[in-house]
Amino acid sequence: MKNIVILISGRGSNMEAVVRALDAEGWPARVAAVISNKPDAGGLAFAQARGIPTAVVSNKDFATRAEFDARLQEVIDTFQPDLVVLAGFMRILTAPFVEHYAGRMLNIHPSLLPLFPGLHTHQQALDAGMTEHGATVHFVTAELDHGPSVLQATIPVLPGDTPDLLAARLLAEEHKIYPRAVRLFVEDRLVVEHGTVRIVEPTVDAISI
Repeated sequence: MKNIVILISGRGSNMEAVVRALDAEGWPARVAAVISNKPDAGGLAFAQARGIPTAVVSNKDFATRAEFDARLQEVIDTFQPDLVVLAGFMRILTAPFVEHYAGRMLNIHPSLLPLFPGLHTHQQALDAGMTEHGATVHFVTAELDHGPSVLQATIPVLPGDTPDLLAARLLAEEHKIYPRAVRLFVEDRLVVEHGTVRIVEPTVDAISI
């Protein structure tokens, strides 16, 4: 049974998707905690209603990113995580924090990485005249939005699309691939070799779930 800790900053819709999939599909895992850097994050109420422990570590209480990350790491580690899931966690993490969770921290980014790392990805895709856009689940490394890719989802860019329209259509796809990627990790089916993720075939036990 693996422990998952999910970090959010807002409504946590990807967190909700992971929690719902875990419950519906019966993964050998549990969400040990949902932690936010914002006390008013909407996703905290969802977690609490599900009986999931929650915590708040406000970045506003710390003078530096390093101090915030050190305290956040302490709180996360009280839940003994096998996997840390970033679900709309709007903080750039320091290298020591990322290294501490190397190989066991996932993020979802709203672009087809390596295209458009950073912010405003939907506008970037429109400005570049892309005919396709998408999202990427990847392992987190110290270089922002550059970790090994696990899964991607693609949507067409339609005439008249705006950043908001793209974001809304893409979010539905994020809610499919992020739970799938987390389940693959839980089932020990993700192997990182030379910076590339290989998905291994399920074991007999995993098939029976």
